[in-house]
Amino acid sequence: MNDQPQSAAPPLISPDDFAMVADLLKRMTGIHIGGNKRAMVSGRLAKRLKALGIGSVDAYCTWLQQPGNATEQDAFISALTTNMTRFNREDHHFTHLADRILPNLAAAARAGRRVRLWSAACSTGEEAYDLAFRTLDACPEAARLDLRILATDIDKAALEIARAGAYPASSLTDLPAGYAERHLDRGAGRNGMVRVAQAPRDLITFRCLNLNGEWPFHGGFDVIMCRNVTIYFDDDTQARLWQRLADRIAPGGALYVGHSEMLPEPIARRFTQQERGAFCLPRDVSPDPAHRRADVPP
Repeated sequence: MNDQPQSAAPPLISPDDFAMVADLLKRMTGIHIGGNKRAMVSGRLAKRLKALGIGSVDAYCTWLQQPGNATEQDAFISALTTNMTRFNREDHHFTHLADRILPNLAAAARAGRRVRLWSAACSTGEEAYDLAFRTLDACPEAARLDLRILATDIDKAALEIARAGAYPASSLTDLPAGYAERHLDRGAGRNGMVRVAQAPRDLITFRCLNLNGEWPFHGGFDVIMCRNVTIYFDDDTQARLWQRLADRIAPGGALYVGHSEMLPEPIARRFTQQERGAFCLPRDVSPDPAHRRADVPP
C-alpha cells in the first residue's frame, strides 16, 4: 500500500481563460491548440503562475504582453510547445537521404558548390545531429567544404539542449550500429550523458526561428526536414508553410515530412514521392535565382 500523499492536479482553467491563452499562443507562434488540451495547458500554466506569484490567467496574459517581458514570452512558448523527438526517428527518411540524396550532394560540394540542409523544427537537436552524422558518413571532409546544416526551432529552451549536444546514453538505442562509436564522445558526459563529437557539431548552426514569421535568410536548400510540425497548425497556416518550404527546395533537392502529414495537392504535383514522406524536386525544374544559394549564417 502506498501511503505517500498524492499531489492534486491543478484545477482546469475556465473555457474563457483557455480561449485567451490559445489565441495568444496562436498569435505568437501560429500553433493551434484545441479544447482537448485544456488540462495540459492548465497544468503547465499553473507552474508559471506559481513561479511568478501571479494569481490569475487573465493577469498573466495581460502582463505577458507588456513590453520588456520577452524572457517570460519565451518561457510561455516553451511551456506550451511539445518537443517529441529522438535519434533516428522515422529511420526510412535517413536511409533515403543516405542512399539517394547525399552521394550527389557530397559530389556537388567537392566540386565547389554551396550545399545546405535545414532541420526546420529541430527541437532538442537529435534530428539535426542525425543529418550531420549521415553527412559525415557520405562526405568526411564536409567541414572543409561549403556544406552546412541550419537547425531552427521556436523553443529557446530546447535549443539550449541542442547546442549542448549532450544526451542520456539510454537515448542512443535507435542509432544504427557503429554511429555512437563514430560520432559520439562517450567519455565527455556525466551522470550517464553522452556528448556529440566535435565534427558533427561543427557542421550545424542552431538558430531560434518562428516558422510562421520572417525568415532571416535568403536562397534555397538541398534538403529540408520539417516533420511532425504542421500537425500543430490550422489548415490555412499549414498551407502557407508548405508553400514557403516548397519554394525553398533547390532542383534535385528533397523535402521530408512527418508520417501523418500530407502536402497539398498543388504542391505535391511539383515533386516526385520516392519514399513515404520523402519528396524530391526534379532536376529539370528551372531554378528561381533565389534557389542558387542559401545564405545561412556561418
